[in-house]
Order: sequence, then structure tokens, then C-alpha cells
Amino acid sequence: MDTIWLTGAEWLAVLRIGLGLWWLESWRHKDRKGWFERGTGIAWAADVAAKHRWNVVRSGFEVVVAPRPRVMAYVVVYAELALGLGLIAGFLTPLALVGGLLLNALYFTLMIHDWAEQGQNSMMALISLVALFGVSWQTWSLDGALGLFL
Repeated sequence: MDTIWLTGAEWLAVLRIGLGLWWLESWRHKDRKGWFERGTGIAWAADVAAKHRWNVVRSGFEVVVAPRPRVMAYVVVYAELALGLGLIAGFLTPLALVGGLLLNALYFTLMIHDWAEQGQNSMMALISLVALFGVSWQTWSLDGALGLFL
């Protein structure tokens, strides 16, 4: 593979780290007080799910999220933090990439009507796939330094 400036493995690491920074920004800009104390994030998602055109989304939300809004708020917020830190540091990278891909798929499905969010989620999912299949943890990662997943 011919590349400019960096090797192919280093460019994949840049992509992985950039995706991690994107997840970290998703975590950073959340109103955590609103999410944890007032339940704003889950209440917003409940409103979106209630109006969703697919019954599986409405019923899935009612079964999984609605009975435990406080726990789910913590799961969503701290999953984004864990994904960001894991991808930036390159620690448990394949798990973080698959986890991020699943979270983007959930966001994509929930917000099927919001085209602005669709672009972000589809691009993050694409980057996750490229970073996963490109074995982006070979370079500049704790996984590489520890000999994990090689």
C-alpha cells in the first residue's frame, strides 16, 4: 500500500484516534446533570421512540429502556466516554469498535427521521468498520504494546 507521510497502519491509527475523539466529544458536550438528575436524555429518547414508525423500536424501548431510565442514562453517557478513551488509547480496541458500531446502529435506528444525526451515525459506523477490518490497533495503541489481538 502506497501512502503519503504515514504508513497505512499509522493512517488507520489516526482514523481510530479521530473516532475516539468524536466519541469523547459526544460525552463531553452532554448535559450530565440533565441526563442524571432530570432524565432529559432518556425522556427525549422516549419521545422519539413513542413516535417511531417501527413497532419494534417502540416496543423495544418500552421493554429495555423505559423501566430503568436512570440506569440507561448512565449506560449511554459512560459508554460514550469508555468508547472514546478506549479508541484513543487503543485499549481493547476491537471491543470498543464493535461496541461503538452497535451504539451507532441503535442511534441510527432510533433517530431514523433525523437526517443530521443519520450522517453522523453512518459515518461513525463506517469508520468503525474500516478501523476494525483494518486492524487499527497495530500501531499507536496499548493493545499493540501489550500484544493483544495480534
